[in-house]
Amino acid sequence: MSNSISPSPRTRGNRKRNFGLVASQFNAKYVEGLINHCSDELRALSPRCTIALHHVPGAFEIPIVVRELAAGRKKDAIIALGVILEGHTPHAENLGRVVTDALQRVALECGVPVIHAVLSLKNTEQARERCLEGRINRGTEAARAAVKIADVISELRTK
Repeated sequence: MSNSISPSPRTRGNRKRNFGLVASQFNAKYVEGLINHCSDELRALSPRCTIALHHVPGAFEIPIVVRELAAGRKKDAIIALGVILEGHTPHAENLGRVVTDALQRVALECGVPVIHAVLSLKNTEQARERCLEGRINRGTEAARAAVKIADVISELRTK
């Protein structure tokens, strides 16, 4: 995982964008940091955007809500936000893999961009750095990716 954040994309005009955020309530302190950074960056990059936030109990429940949002095809992009902290069993690794596979499948089947910001982290120090601080915040990075892919998909579909 990189220790830097992707550059802010160049926005094309002042399009009205519609974004969906699906966020786990597990590890709430860190996920709220992702939500706040992501929402702030979306509003900075796309001032006319609409952001719908949906909370789910944990990371495992994120893909089903992402799928429901994607099936409606009314979102320019959907951002999945969560934090999975490694424990003493392989549960976190298995959970991360299942969520990753499900999110990719939803994006491909529904044709709606899904930004994967469900972080699998070793400890709370990594969570603090990536979720609460600004230097490598993955919420900010997810917002930038969402705006960029929304522009690319829009451009491809209008041609």
